[in-house]
Amino acid sequence: MCGFVFLFHRNRSADNLRMTGTRALQRIVHRGPDERGLVIDNSWLMGHQRLSIVDLQSSRQPMFSPDKRHVLAYNGEVYNYRELRNQLEDEWEFTTQGDTEVVLAGLVRHGPDFLMSMEGMWALALWDSRAKTLLLTRDRMGKKPLYYQKTSNGFACASELPALAALELAPLDEDINSTADYLRYGFYLPGTTAFSGAHEVQAGHFLEWSDAQPVKQNPYWTLKIDRFKGSVTEARELLCDAMVNAARKRMIADVEVGAFLSGGVDSSLVVSLLNRELGISPKTFSIGFTDRTFDERKFARLIARQCATDHYEECLEDLDPQRLSQLILQHVGQPFSDPSLLPTSLVSELASRHVKVALSGDGGDELFSGYQRYQARAILRWYSRLPRPLRKAAGMAVRALPEPVAHHSRSIIKKAHLFIDAANRHTEDKPYIAPSLYSDKEFERLAPDLYDKGHKAPGLPESCDLDCVTQMMYADTLIYMPQDILLKVDRASMAHSLEVRAPFLDREVVELAFSLPRNWHRRHFSGKRMLKETFYDYLPPTLWKRRKQGFSVPVHEWFRNELKQELSVMLEKETGPVNLSFTHSLIKEHENKSRDNGQRLWNIYIYLSFIQKTRQQVSASHS
Repeated sequence: MCGFVFLFHRNRSADNLRMTGTRALQRIVHRGPDERGLVIDNSWLMGHQRLSIVDLQSSRQPMFSPDKRHVLAYNGEVYNYRELRNQLEDEWEFTTQGDTEVVLAGLVRHGPDFLMSMEGMWALALWDSRAKTLLLTRDRMGKKPLYYQKTSNGFACASELPALAALELAPLDEDINSTADYLRYGFYLPGTTAFSGAHEVQAGHFLEWSDAQPVKQNPYWTLKIDRFKGSVTEARELLCDAMVNAARKRMIADVEVGAFLSGGVDSSLVVSLLNRELGISPKTFSIGFTDRTFDERKFARLIARQCATDHYEECLEDLDPQRLSQLILQHVGQPFSDPSLLPTSLVSELASRHVKVALSGDGGDELFSGYQRYQARAILRWYSRLPRPLRKAAGMAVRALPEPVAHHSRSIIKKAHLFIDAANRHTEDKPYIAPSLYSDKEFERLAPDLYDKGHKAPGLPESCDLDCVTQMMYADTLIYMPQDILLKVDRASMAHSLEVRAPFLDREVVELAFSLPRNWHRRHFSGKRMLKETFYDYLPPTLWKRRKQGFSVPVHEWFRNELKQELSVMLEKETGPVNLSFTHSLIKEHENKSRDNGQRLWNIYIYLSFIQKTRQQVSASHS
C-alpha cells in the first residue's frame, strides 16, 4: 500500500508548494516508507509515499503518461492487472511490470469506465495537466481512504486527514452535524469527516474536479441485489469457487504474504483455504487479552496447528495511552471510538516484523449474517407483538439485574440487557443506519443541542422489499464496515507499513452473498449457515459450534480503573456539546455495576481527548 497527496493552488509559489508537499508527505511516510516521489509544476503538486509490493524495482510514482500530460498517484492493488494489461497492449507501450501503469493506461485510454473492470482495492488521483482536471476514486467497498477539500483558491486531497491538514488549503473546523453522527455511532458517515469543508470520496464512486467547474461525484458501482435463481447446492459450489479465487488473487505479490488469525470463523477459514486449496501455510498472527472472556488465542492455535503455520502471538495486557493518542491524532485524524483499534494496531505491528502483506477475515459477518444484532432484530419481530405492559415489565425486570461485564457470548443476562437496548431503539431505527450507542431519549440527554443534528446516510434505498435483517446487513456493508471496520484496519496496519487484504470483500463474493435468500444465511438462532454448510470440513467442529465473539476489548474494566479518573478530569476542563450531569450518571451506573457503560464512556472519552489535545497542539503552535 501507499499514500499520496495532491494540491492545486493558483497563488502558491514553487518553493511554497515544495515545502508544503514535503511536510504533507512526512505525515504519511508510514504508509509508504520505501520510496518518496514529489512533482511540482505550475500551481500544483503531487506527492507519493510507496510501500513496494509488486514490481519492486520500477513502477515509481507519481507516474506520468508517455506524453507527460497525465500523472497518477495510486494507493492500491489491482489483482487482475495482468489480464487488463493484455487487453491494453494494443493501445499502450508498457515499460513496467506492475499494476500502476496498467491503471494509468486504462484510465487515460478509457476514462472512469475502466474502473468497472478493475478488481482489487484502491484510492487514486489522476491529474490532466493540460485540461487541468482531476479524477479521484476509491474501490467498491472503501478499503482504501481518500479525503479532499475545495475552496475558491484551489483543491487538495490526501490519503489521511493529517496530511490533508498539512496541505493548508483551509482550516479544519469542527462540523457539528458530524459530531452528532460520531456520538451516535462512534464514527462518521460516508462522504463526511469531523470537519466542515473536508470530505471523504465515497466508496464505489469517482469524483471529477476542474478549476472552472464544481465537484461532481458519481457511483461507478452499486450493491444491487439480484435474486439467485439456482439451487442451494449450486450456490455452495459457486461460493467455494469464489472464495478460493479471492484468496488466490490476494496472494499476488513480490513479497511474502501472511495472515491475521484471531481464532474466529472468518480469519480461520481464510487460513484454511490457503492451506487446503492453495497448498500455502502462511505466517499467522494473533493478539490476546489477559481477560480470558475476551481471549481467543487457544482457537487461533488450533487452526495454526491444523494448517501447519508459523504462528506468532502477543497479549494486550494494559491500556497504552500514548499508543492510543498516536493512532487517533497522527493516523485516524478525527475521533474514532472502536476500541479494537488498539489490538488491531498491536497485531499489525507484530505482523510487520515478519511480512509486508497480511490477509484478514473482514467482511464475513456483514455478508453472511454473523452479528448477534441480526438475531436480535429477528426476535424483535415477535417481541414487538407482545402487549406493551408485558414488554415494559420485561424491560424493568432485566434492568433490575446488574449488567455483567463479561462478553455477551458468555452471559445470558448480558444478552438480555443488549436485547432490551435494541428493543428500545427498534422504533427509532427506521431506516437502520448503523449500531447506535444510545436511544433517542438517551441521546437527547447526552447532547441536547445535537438532538436534531446529523447527516443523512448516503447509499441506502429509501424503501425496498428487503426483510429487516437483510436491510441491516446491507446497511452494515455500506456504512458500518467501511466507516468503522475497514478504517480501523487500514489506519492500524498502515501505521506499521503493513498492507492488509480481505478475500471476503472480493466483488464476486459480495454480490453472490447478497443474491442469496436470507434464510440460507440465517435460520432460527443461527447465522452464517451458508458459510458453515459450504466450508464445514475446512474447520474443526469446535470453531463452528462456539459462540460468536469478535475482536472485542475489555473497555469496561478500563473505566473502573485507570480511565475513570482521566475522564473525570477531562469533563472538568471542557465538555463541548456533551452534557456533564448525564455523563456523570453513566460513570456512576458503570461504577456501581448496574449497567455496563464501557462503550458509551469510551465514545465520550475519545471525543474529549481528541478535541482537547488538538486545541493544545494549536495553542502550542501559536505560542
